[in-house]
Amino acid sequence: MPQLDTSTWSITILSMIITLFLVFQLKVSKYYFPEDPKPTLVATPKPVTPWEKKWTKIYFPLLLPL
Repeated sequence: MPQLDTSTWSITILSMIITLFLVFQLKVSKYYFPEDPKPTLVATPKPVTPWEKKWTKIYFPLLLPL
């Protein structure tokens, strides 16, 4: 039974890995990756309430004069 010659396996595996890496890099470089989205400040409208238009004072019942 003949022996299997494994002397060229190392260079074959190394060249295969390098080739796969280069092919993968070429494939990935053709894609367009969008930039990271920048946060935008959304101006929320302030609700209009009637008590913000005039000065009010709250009286506590225990603070009223007798």
